[in-house]
Amino acid sequence: MYNSRALAATVVGAVIGGAAGYLFFTEHGRSLRRQLEPALDDFARELMSFRGTVQKAAGVANEGWKLLNDALGEAPPTPRYAAPRQSSPF
Repeated sequence: MYNSRALAATVVGAVIGGAAGYLFFTEHGRSLRRQLEPALDDFARELMSFRGTVQKAAGVANEGWKLLNDALGEAPPTPRYAAPRQSSPF
C-alpha cells in the first residue's frame, strides 16, 4: 500500500513538474500561458459575480422568512450553530 502511494506521488509530481517546465521554459508554453491568463481572469471574475449573486439570493430568502414569520406571528427559529459566524460544524 505504501509503495503504491509513493509511486502515485512520484508520477503526479513528475507530471506537474513537466507541465510547469513546458509552460515556463518553452516558447510555445509561454504563448499558451499568455492565452490562458485572460481566460482565467474572466473565470475568476465570473466566480466572484456568482458568489455575489448567491449571497444576495440568500439575503432575500432570509428577509422573506423574516417577513413570513412576522406576518404569522411566529418566533424566529433558534440558530443552528453556537457561534454567529460559524457556517458549518466542520
